[in-house]
Amino acid sequence: MTSATDTAGHAAAATDPHASIYDHGFVRVAAVTLPVALADPAANAERHLEVLRDLHDQQVGIAVFPELSLTGYSLDDLVLQEPLLDAAEQAVLTVLEASEELMPIIVLGAPLRAKDRSRVFNCGVVIHRGQILGIAPKQNLPTYREFYERRWFAPGDDAAGEEVILGGQFAQLTPHGIIQVEDVPGLSLFVEVCEDMWVPVPPSAEAALAGTTVIANLSGSPITIGRAEDRKLMARSASARGQAAYIYAAAGEGESTTDLAWDGQTFVYECGDLLGESERFPTGVRSTIVDVDLDRIVAERRRQNTFDDNRRTHAASLEKFDGWEETTLFGPWDVPDCWDDADEDDEEAPEPILLGGRRRAAQARHDARSAATGAELPALRTPPATGPLRRHHDRFPFVPDDPARLAQDCYEAYNIQVAGLVRRLKQIGGDKPGGTRPVIGVSGGLDSTHALIVCARAMDLLGRDRSEILAFTMPGFATTEHTRSNAELLSTAIGASFETIDIRPASTQMLKDMGHPFGEGEPVYDVTFENVQAGMRYDYLFRLANHHGGIVVGTGDLSELALGWCTYGVGDHMSHYGVNAGVPKTLIQHLIRWVISEGIFDAATAEVLRAVLDTEISPELIPTAPGQKAQSTEDSIGPYALHDFALYHLLRRGYGPGKIAYLAHQAWGDAEAGEWPAGYAEDDRRAYTREEIKHWLTVFTRRFFNNQFKRSALPNAPKVLAGGSLSPRGDWRMPSDAASTAWLAEIERDVPGD
Repeated sequence: MTSATDTAGHAAAATDPHASIYDHGFVRVAAVTLPVALADPAANAERHLEVLRDLHDQQVGIAVFPELSLTGYSLDDLVLQEPLLDAAEQAVLTVLEASEELMPIIVLGAPLRAKDRSRVFNCGVVIHRGQILGIAPKQNLPTYREFYERRWFAPGDDAAGEEVILGGQFAQLTPHGIIQVEDVPGLSLFVEVCEDMWVPVPPSAEAALAGTTVIANLSGSPITIGRAEDRKLMARSASARGQAAYIYAAAGEGESTTDLAWDGQTFVYECGDLLGESERFPTGVRSTIVDVDLDRIVAERRRQNTFDDNRRTHAASLEKFDGWEETTLFGPWDVPDCWDDADEDDEEAPEPILLGGRRRAAQARHDARSAATGAELPALRTPPATGPLRRHHDRFPFVPDDPARLAQDCYEAYNIQVAGLVRRLKQIGGDKPGGTRPVIGVSGGLDSTHALIVCARAMDLLGRDRSEILAFTMPGFATTEHTRSNAELLSTAIGASFETIDIRPASTQMLKDMGHPFGEGEPVYDVTFENVQAGMRYDYLFRLANHHGGIVVGTGDLSELALGWCTYGVGDHMSHYGVNAGVPKTLIQHLIRWVISEGIFDAATAEVLRAVLDTEISPELIPTAPGQKAQSTEDSIGPYALHDFALYHLLRRGYGPGKIAYLAHQAWGDAEAGEWPAGYAEDDRRAYTREEIKHWLTVFTRRFFNNQFKRSALPNAPKVLAGGSLSPRGDWRMPSDAASTAWLAEIERDVPGD
């Protein structure tokens, strides 16, 4: 049976490729704490079902409850009483029967008797659609300080294959059971109970090596001062080392306070990042409901080869995980539920619609399974519409929204750049006055401004006078007085030596010698016209470095390298050392703001830096007629906000354009939703339509592939961000002649444009 909500949700998901998180590598999970009726399993079963019906309506895929959630944890010797154990068994069966109508995979806690009735196990029971998928007994039973669990329970570490009584029948314990969800690629679930995460080698560590991606922990865990942070430390560490998601739910309201207290803490971590947490010491039900990125987990493991090396090291110990239970979150049914209301006489009932690579992959596995078994399995059901992602997603993935985190990142980025330049100068005789000098071209724009203040700080640390920095501005045919003035004012303010070299005569001569129309006075402003100016500037800089015993400090940034927005060879592509090559365009403005706020330079310098921040990004290579808009980089190649968004998710996460577009739509679809980084101007806050996202993602993809040859010949530069670098010796390997066909085909096929 399907509710009206289900039908509408599945119909929406069938028509809109952005309607369901499940089409984009996510699973919605809930860590739940709820008031427990101590020693009253029947009442607790009903409370579970009330919560689960609500979670079903919110399209939650996994719901995790606290340890012994059907009875309460703080029972002491009552847990050995037959009436309590009978009632607990019946409560499991009550939830089991009701689960046939519920979407979530349910993970709840109950004490269950062994087949011989002489032992009791503290179990995490996994239920879905009327089936028991696994029963995970607690493996490590604490008997220290306030804990006495060995008084009541048998340890479950060696209980694989043992049976417990459930509904007059017997069910096997699965301490090493992993549950794979066929129609949610990348989702496999493992359950451990409370103390299991506190031991030196937790069961979940081995389970992660064996392939599980999502770990659930049902916890009792009475609260004392500091324990909440300890729990988070353990879970964060487990999720980071295991490259997994960790769902944690602790007991709370209703537990006995005879000798202990309870705070009902819930949270979810993913690869070491906190996705969400709920209020502690709550009255009533509290849930942490977030969307876990399964693609991220799989990609991190694929990329981190030592993860698999560790699996091979422990291969013998992992053999116990070889039996995986399988289920499907959305079916299968004969046809998708969105067609349940079709006229019975209608012979034209629509076929299931599969959108996106994940559904195609899931269907392929499903078909292969059908062929292998010789049975015609029903079609997979279309995932329901889920609404927006329930997780924090940065508009600027290289720029944290949290002001404290942003300040810390800026501190580290700036000092990485400075330390890199200091080390290079020391190596080539620049560690003493009169030694090798930094030579830099300053335009008054963001990149050269930031590179200059990196040079200034490096000279301070080397004990050299800033006047030994040789700063040159080289106006061309479109240089404005505003930017030229900013370049001079900044160079003078920080104490660098400053000169102006007009490149127009030399550029005109070169264009004339080449037979270019501009050399004869015609206003032809093509790529040759632009690159002659860009190349001329760096030709001068390299020869000036030779002349003065210096090195050219590169100013080009990570975003420009990704897009190939630089003149190859003797142009802004090249330098002796590139300080900005690891920093994306969207971060540089925040670095400059941080330098101002930290008071690293005096007030006069800070004033010029603010003026630079207010200047539109432009190469200033094409002259502008009166009344015309000046040349704008973003008008030419698109918004750096979207390009940096795509770069991060391609470079750091390994995502394809279909998922990048979905995430961009979530992050950039509404300017009023979500957070913006500190200091980001109100006037610059805008949204992008799906059409704009698709267009600029296509531009990014083409440019990224077509310009790899420039990145293959990069000068030295330090990696700055965990998000990655594009150095051919560092973070990125790619052939220069690779085709972008598959990526562009995915954009055309899977990315909506309206």
